[in-house]
Amino acid sequence: MKIDMNRIVGSHDLVWIVLDSLRHDVADREMREGRTPNLAAWFPDGWQKRHSPASFTYPAHQAFFAGFLPTPADPRAEADRLFAVRFAGSKTTGPATCVLDGPDVVSGLAARGYHTLCIGGVGFFNKRTPLSRVLPGFFMESNWSSKTGVTSKTSAEEQFALAAQRLGEIPRDQRVFLFLNLSAIHRPNRHYLPGKKDDDLETHAAALRHVDACLPVLAAALDRRGPAHLLAFSDHGTLYGEDGFHGHRVGHPDVYTVPYAATMLTPV
Repeated sequence: MKIDMNRIVGSHDLVWIVLDSLRHDVADREMREGRTPNLAAWFPDGWQKRHSPASFTYPAHQAFFAGFLPTPADPRAEADRLFAVRFAGSKTTGPATCVLDGPDVVSGLAARGYHTLCIGGVGFFNKRTPLSRVLPGFFMESNWSSKTGVTSKTSAEEQFALAAQRLGEIPRDQRVFLFLNLSAIHRPNRHYLPGKKDDDLETHAAALRHVDACLPVLAAALDRRGPAHLLAFSDHGTLYGEDGFHGHRVGHPDVYTVPYAATMLTPV
């Protein structure tokens, strides 16, 4: 069902969850085989197959914050964007697109009265260098610690707990744009399967299952607030030896093909 974002922005919280490095094939298999029940409860129709605008975190997020979210892998699918910033000649905005004024979606939503909140995960959000302050710098409030980073086995618990805490502290009549960059699936992820010495597709899937198991804390916090529109997607996939490649930042189909899903949340 097509959503008119102009009817949503201003009346609903907005939540974007980026499962950093998550591959579409792994996400799709885990959901179809019943191993991510909490994500399946949000997205009963499963994951859409989409294409990322970039092959690694930094440029992908720059595109997201400009309104260029992952695009449908099926060329026949609707291509109009949910969000855009005013830009002459755009061919991917339509009547249902929320067009914002400003240099990026985040500041555009802030101008519409949203409290913009980032809970970062991977190194591009750690604020330790000028480069790693760029992406969190889009937001009114940004959070990162070593406990939410890629080497922390409990990063998902930490990120969801902090999100739940802040959502509970912000008045319910204050609309929130919550952005989470989840680090758990990003390498290293071998610590999610005891005895594994190397990262591989099995540990990638185990990391996703771990994220899913931690999700109820965030889900309950969102249920306690007003209605919300939620997006979950990946910024890129990652490779474990396919065609001789490891990692990402390469133009491989398993890097550019990502999962995407959307839902409307109504408070209980």
